[in-house]
Amino acid sequence: MIDQSDAWHALEAHVKATGRRHLCELFAEEPDRQVCFTRHAAGLTVDLSKQRWSAETLAHLLALAEQADVPGAIRRLLGGERVNVSEDRPALHTALRLPEGASLVVEGEDVVPGVHRTLERMEAMVERFHTGQWRGATGRAIRHVVNLGVGGSDLGPLMVTHALADYRLRDVHRVEVHFASTMDGSQLADCLARLDPEATLFVLSSKSFTTIDTLSNARTARDWLMARLAGEEGVDAELVMRQHFIGVSASPDKMAEWGIAPAHQLEFWEWVGGRFSLWGGIGLPIALVIGMQRFRELLAGAHALDEHFRTAALADNLPVLLALAGIWNVNFLDIRAHSILPYDGRLEYFAAYLEQLEMESNGKSVTAQGREVGYSTCPVLWGQLGPNAQHAFYQLLHQGTQSVECDFIAPLRRYDEVDNEATRQHLKGQHRLTLANCFAQSRLLALGDDAIDEPGERPGHKRYRGNQPSTTLLLDELTPYTLGALIALYENKVFVQATLWGINPFDQWGVELGKQIAGETQRILESHEGLETMDGSTRALIEAAWAAEANGKASL
Repeated sequence: MIDQSDAWHALEAHVKATGRRHLCELFAEEPDRQVCFTRHAAGLTVDLSKQRWSAETLAHLLALAEQADVPGAIRRLLGGERVNVSEDRPALHTALRLPEGASLVVEGEDVVPGVHRTLERMEAMVERFHTGQWRGATGRAIRHVVNLGVGGSDLGPLMVTHALADYRLRDVHRVEVHFASTMDGSQLADCLARLDPEATLFVLSSKSFTTIDTLSNARTARDWLMARLAGEEGVDAELVMRQHFIGVSASPDKMAEWGIAPAHQLEFWEWVGGRFSLWGGIGLPIALVIGMQRFRELLAGAHALDEHFRTAALADNLPVLLALAGIWNVNFLDIRAHSILPYDGRLEYFAAYLEQLEMESNGKSVTAQGREVGYSTCPVLWGQLGPNAQHAFYQLLHQGTQSVECDFIAPLRRYDEVDNEATRQHLKGQHRLTLANCFAQSRLLALGDDAIDEPGERPGHKRYRGNQPSTTLLLDELTPYTLGALIALYENKVFVQATLWGINPFDQWGVELGKQIAGETQRILESHEGLETMDGSTRALIEAAWAAEANGKASL
């Protein structure tokens, strides 16, 4: 266990001696500490100088990383070894962004050609949409694509398509992409009320092709299409299924059984976790919005960060340093909340994406060997757009009783492409205002009252304690390449933290158990049998649901 190591004990002694030091003191002693704690790679700049650590702290943390064999773990991950120990398989999401011509032989098979065959099939599909050649059952060109997925099959494509909306292709047959994930059908119902069935296609994205949320929505979509299209002249159910559905899954047999034509299937593999899957077929909605060239730029940015992760020394390695800052905060400063604060409206869904990536990966309380941990692991992640959050929960950050680590994320450049000079200058002024807020908030969180130039004693309700640690991540500009690098940065950070905590970030048995119990409860709700097996609270809730259903039928 890592907490029994010499490096861990050294950190425990170090935090007792220095852990209460305020960031004001650290900046006073090292006014140029940003030089020591800033690194660059793949179009990203990471400034860790506002973390509550010193060069000595970092040296201790790097010793911990060496003791946990982080370099070996990186080699094993990128080399295709079976790092997902509970499911006895590799975790090869990084292989999805290897360039054509690269090679990664895993257990006797080079996985790269298969990855690029899927990308080529995806490119052919995208070309058919963008030339208006993908036609529905009545011959109308498809104009709307609805992605039906949940978790990684929804959050990744949703986040990226929104972030890269500026790169939407303009000179092609326009295809609008929509997302529906909730099992209650509310998002899907909203789509169906607005869309034309003759020009609408559904993408069913599910690794196992058994996810109840996705399949429930898929059945509703199928019924909607059949009721409106099947039976028209020359249109039968088979034609509707063939022309209005694409499947993306690691289970081609289940896709075919559901009725999706083999030619309209995109495969991904058991060695790709859902929350790491946007780089392949799950990314079809992204490619439909920005095109395959830009999609490949997204992959290239992620691959560049992977290469940095593979080759950089630990002391200069962005994912490693980001991970070590988190370890220091969670395990030694007892800071168990982490807020993600992008200062760019295009990154509206980035915090939600990271919530799944980090908490589903590292929300574990046992080691990869099944032993209960005696230390904290993943903090609670939450956040939203920084400019909006300033008017929501920043009050707690500045003057509340909780210590919170924050990540501030912003692009340095924006609006260079706007044609009209006056509009461009106005928008650039807004961007400068946004950057000013981003930089000012992190400064105030770090320094507190010392950041305020006001004479005299401040009353208690106006005092800011500061000493809230933060990292600032700057993108040169928000492009497919830098977004790919940013996502890969966090993916690799998650892996490093899992290595240090000794946990497996590539399974999610808590999620699976929740699905199992939900299925059992659904059967009781529908069959009215087995209620006696439930606890008192759940029995009462089920009985309330039955009563509401009976009253509803009576009122009809």
